[in-house]
Amino acid sequence: MAINVMTEQGVGGLSLGEVARRMGMKTPSLYVYFDSKNAVYDAVFARGWRAIHEEIAPLYAGVQDTDDLPTYFLQTGRVFVGWMLAHPAQAQLMCWRVVPGYQPSAEAYEAAVAVIESSKRCFDALQERGLFRTDCDTEVLLRTWTVLTSGVMTQQLANAPDQSFDEGVFTATLPDLVSMFLTLYGQPARSRTKGKP
Repeated sequence: MAINVMTEQGVGGLSLGEVARRMGMKTPSLYVYFDSKNAVYDAVFARGWRAIHEEIAPLYAGVQDTDDLPTYFLQTGRVFVGWMLAHPAQAQLMCWRVVPGYQPSAEAYEAAVAVIESSKRCFDALQERGLFRTDCDTEVLLRTWTVLTSGVMTQQLANAPDQSFDEGVFTATLPDLVSMFLTLYGQPARSRTKGKP
């Protein structure tokens, strides 16, 4: 219900009174479940990152089997950006600082950290397999990748929020961005097979 209110009124316009009214209860009753508005934000923040993790986990699990990096990164980018576009209120709370004074609690932030840690393991595995340059820190690779995907998501939500992923003028740049990313950081195919019979 809180997400519905944020979608309609803006993330910063969340009112616990409105949430309670829509749930058919008095506002004080809501405090049985959440002790503050920030606790509601924390729940939405953490739930969103857990949902992203669940969506992208099958791709992470298959990282040892992929040799087609363009397809793999297009898929992972599509999952991340696509989820954010489908959940714009949550995306704002998860990726921007739209509520004055709100900062996710350490407990809520653990869900976001879990996504980053899984992503880092994925990059490490790809580098160990020779698919990324070995002279690049995977922290840098991951940071650059998150800038690319978050940038696409931000531009789409800010400038063309009514367009779907497939129709988006900014999401349409993702294949080229993936290509640029892999041109800079990927290992040339012949280097991957160097020394093999």
